[in-house]
Amino acid sequence: MTHGPIADLLPHTGDMILLDSVLEAETDRIVCGLVVRPDGPFNDTDGSLPAWCGVELMAQAVAAWSGWTGKQEHRAVRLGFLLGTRHYRCNVDAFAPGSELAVEAFRSFHDDNGMAMFACRIDAEGIHAEARLTVFSPPDSDAFLASLASSQPHV
Repeated sequence: MTHGPIADLLPHTGDMILLDSVLEAETDRIVCGLVVRPDGPFNDTDGSLPAWCGVELMAQAVAAWSGWTGKQEHRAVRLGFLLGTRHYRCNVDAFAPGSELAVEAFRSFHDDNGMAMFACRIDAEGIHAEARLTVFSPPDSDAFLASLASSQPHV
């Protein structure tokens, strides 16, 4: 099954898209793939991707799931926010250049206001990371951002 270019599923552009493709997608789950490139925007001088970037990889997998779900429902890609993570664990300090990572996100909770929780993992040969992400994707992101702007005190 083809899912089209990953850029069509994400609100990100250019170098900020860290994932390469969607490998599997279904109602509550997505698996995305990437090969760690040595010249990415977050890579260390040795070309490795620090393990702390795993949280962003997981968040982008969640965003890809949201974009894939939106396409199934004939909706546009929506803006989302990573609110936090719990228990991020990774058995390596960095993902080596050339590593082929599978990034999975499984939706475990979702409400009508856009709050959701995902159990996520990253796997490759000799690599395992996992975390729970809490995310928020407002039904109308323009109205949400406008409400934030109008509630800020003016100096």
